[in-house]
Amino acid sequence: MQDFKVALLQMISTESPEGNLKKGLEYCRKAKEMGADLALFPEMWSTGYTMGDDPSQMRRLAVAADDAFVLAFRDLARELNMAIAVTYLEAYQPAPRNTVTVFDRFGRSVLTYAKVHTCDFDAERLLTPGDDFHTADLDTASGTVKIGAMICYDREFPESARILMLKGAEIILVPNACPMEINRLTQLRARAFENMTGIATANYAYGQPDCNGHSTAFDGMAYGEIRPGTVESRDTLIIEAGESEGIYQAVFPMDKIRAYRGGECHGNTYRRPSKYGALVSEEVREPFIRADARR
Repeated sequence: MQDFKVALLQMISTESPEGNLKKGLEYCRKAKEMGADLALFPEMWSTGYTMGDDPSQMRRLAVAADDAFVLAFRDLARELNMAIAVTYLEAYQPAPRNTVTVFDRFGRSVLTYAKVHTCDFDAERLLTPGDDFHTADLDTASGTVKIGAMICYDREFPESARILMLKGAEIILVPNACPMEINRLTQLRARAFENMTGIATANYAYGQPDCNGHSTAFDGMAYGEIRPGTVESRDTLIIEAGESEGIYQAVFPMDKIRAYRGGECHGNTYRRPSKYGALVSEEVREPFIRADARR
């Protein structure tokens, strides 16, 4: 497999789910015209990351995984012969979830992931957190790629991408809804570097509340032959969007990424899991104790 092309759909949401559906379908069609293998939405596109602090309102805004909103993207994926990673506030018990579903180019649901690290210091405290990280084989016209997903705040926990790497992820999809400044971009760069995985992030454009665009993709290859015969450090950044609405295509050179992963020293090669017991401890000590934290 040579290239895996991910269209980062950097948009501003409309005022209604119906408007978001129409706009989302339109942008997916444009992504297909650009030659994308997969179109990636920003976080919770069905509502434009609108939730509010009223649980009953949140339940009214939520859509089921088999709702017409979600299935419209399933049908479009089949029509376009292009994978679509659509995001939505998912109807769930006891409370909705922040979810992404990936439909492959045949319209099959191959991966559904609910955000594990909900922002419990904000409105997401009213959501049901996801319970695991998932990977899937995605069939593309040029070959199969192993994908995984994490959502926005998941980025701030190295364990999220680490688990996906351990489960075989080659490319991690990251729907997002926040200001992407140097520190958050650095987190994504680090996740790609330390796991030797590609990372594709779609954020809302500037004009969406508390968002500023800067959708990005990193290929995870920190070293390469910059000059003939010399291996040097290189920038893993494939693309960084500006603030405007648009479709920004990230092209992951899968053959090169796989060769790099097969020979470099990061990822799972020299880890010592027997020494990491503290990582799974439930104990929380000062200064990290917060009354609103959930475990």
